[in-house]
Amino acid sequence: MKLAVVGTGYVGLVAGTCLAEMGNDVICVDNNPDKIEQLRKGMVPIYEPGLEELIKANVSEERLDFTTDLEFAVKNSTICFIAVGTPQGEDGSCDLTYVLEAAKAIAKYMDGYRVIVNKSTVPVGTADKVKELVSTITPFEFDVVSNPEFLKQGAAVDDFLKPDRVIIGSESPKATELMQEVYSPFLRTGNPIIIMDVKSAEMSKYAANSFLATKISFINEIANICEKVGADTEQVRIGMSTDKRIGSQFLFPGLGYGGSCFPKDVKALIKVAKDNKFEPAILSSVDKVNQSQRILFLDKILNYFGNDVKGRTFAVWGLAFKPRTDDLREAPSVTIINRLLELGANVKAYDPKAINEAKRILGDRVTYTKNNYDALEGADALILVTEWNEFRRPNFDRIKSLLKNPVIFDGRNQYESRRMKERGFNYFSIGKTEILAADIEKTTV
Repeated sequence: MKLAVVGTGYVGLVAGTCLAEMGNDVICVDNNPDKIEQLRKGMVPIYEPGLEELIKANVSEERLDFTTDLEFAVKNSTICFIAVGTPQGEDGSCDLTYVLEAAKAIAKYMDGYRVIVNKSTVPVGTADKVKELVSTITPFEFDVVSNPEFLKQGAAVDDFLKPDRVIIGSESPKATELMQEVYSPFLRTGNPIIIMDVKSAEMSKYAANSFLATKISFINEIANICEKVGADTEQVRIGMSTDKRIGSQFLFPGLGYGGSCFPKDVKALIKVAKDNKFEPAILSSVDKVNQSQRILFLDKILNYFGNDVKGRTFAVWGLAFKPRTDDLREAPSVTIINRLLELGANVKAYDPKAINEAKRILGDRVTYTKNNYDALEGADALILVTEWNEFRRPNFDRIKSLLKNPVIFDGRNQYESRRMKERGFNYFSIGKTEILAADIEKTTV
């Protein structure tokens, strides 16, 4: 199959590369010439495990090409995927400017039948808008299909190559058959290609992400209650998650969800509901709990230091919103660090992959270190924000020797509370009663 992917952001780059990996001829288009030149050289602008190797292999095999020439891509492809950004507006709505611009450009260069596929996350009714726009520009036959992506950052390549399911929203037998042909190699294990109407496909993406976000906010609220009543949220989580109806995924208490999908998609669905005169009580609460979770964690830090952190230094482990990515969009670390800086504190930070992105967002207000232990030297406390594997079993004696005070604020519940007390740490986590080492007095702070 000859395919074009408009947009080489996270979704477009993963989708285009994985489609090429299955033997398709794929042309990825972007209007940024510097980015295209980098990609042609095998330089990948995002960190995603396995992606760089696949790009280099498929470029070498001449199945994957990168260009700024949209006309060339459209005229040499039967199916055109739109995978451009859909930024969030100030009112929570999804901005379709780039989607409609891409559709307009595709229509301009069509010289025969095309399938136009919305791969970007878009609200219900977007396909209708694309169809109406394209029909005013081109005399050629076309179909508009919704094909939402379900990629987890840090596991996106595996998610695309081995999907749980593929959803195709189509009302055209011709387009449906072509899309089934594209995806059939990915589903040889028997997982389904689900065909549905376009609006239901558009809604499925928002519904799935919002439900996962709900699980995260729910367990965080349970964790907050556990702290008040003296229960251990880890034990409660195990008690819940062993119920097959509930399961364990997305049921870990922490600092809330971040990234490019969950925050934006929840807000967008809230806006869609309100625009249609429905008050989404559950979704509104999910969003509210997620925002407040970071503030509650900050309160623990401030309370410990008597609400005065001016001049103190904090070591932050983990900046990306989750492990195995360099993405800081809606990351809890940004909220926490910005607030500490506003209050006059100093921050030394380390992340295995996200330092460059952090420098772009946080600038030189933060000291960035070459490894996690360097961040600890002379710090008043350690704040663990992102649960990278290398933080799971650190040298605690070394941590204790480097910190001014043996204090850890663990936003991901990586360590066992009692063991931390035995090691002589004052240890604060999520959803558990505060554990203070008996031989450490707060007056040393």
